[in-house]
Amino acid sequence: MTEPRKRVIVALSGASGTLYGVEALRLLRLTGLYETHLIISTAAARTLHEETDLTVAAVEKMADHVHNFRDIGAAVASGSFRVHGMLVAPCSARTIGGIANSLGDNLIVRAADVCLKERRRLVLLLRETPLHLGHIELMAKATRYGAIVMPPVPALYTRPTSIAEMITQTTARALDVLDIETGALKRWPVGEGE
Repeated sequence: MTEPRKRVIVALSGASGTLYGVEALRLLRLTGLYETHLIISTAAARTLHEETDLTVAAVEKMADHVHNFRDIGAAVASGSFRVHGMLVAPCSARTIGGIANSLGDNLIVRAADVCLKERRRLVLLLRETPLHLGHIELMAKATRYGAIVMPPVPALYTRPTSIAEMITQTTARALDVLDIETGALKRWPVGEGE
């Protein structure tokens, strides 16, 4: 009997950096081990258009299942719908605020809230800079509730030669934090520099 694929939620909110979410879908598909559930906010659709030549329809085709951002009754909004974890990439300040305050007024925030209450991993690629105290307090609050806040800071030790390499490395690292091995992560060499 074949083992069922684990479910992973990938959400794109309205911050800059929609390619992180797109890359997560690509890497997850390459593993063949995960069933992806995609949520794209209205603001993310606009940001995708501004930052890339991709259409929302093209990104949706990369996912196994697509859920409407406004449908708070979707399967991923229920704790009984088992998922391996959730990645919000990019995560806007508005979205982390909704998560930190358990607002649940859209599907991204509701699905994230479910991950927290069910003690499932939730990784937030907060894409905001510079940060004011309100952002820092929201990050601390979300972390206290169980989220993992991971600003997409490039790993320059890998000596990337393109933006695409930096996006792949950061996204593979975020998936690694979700305990998902993609084979795309360049790890720090063991034994060097000791």
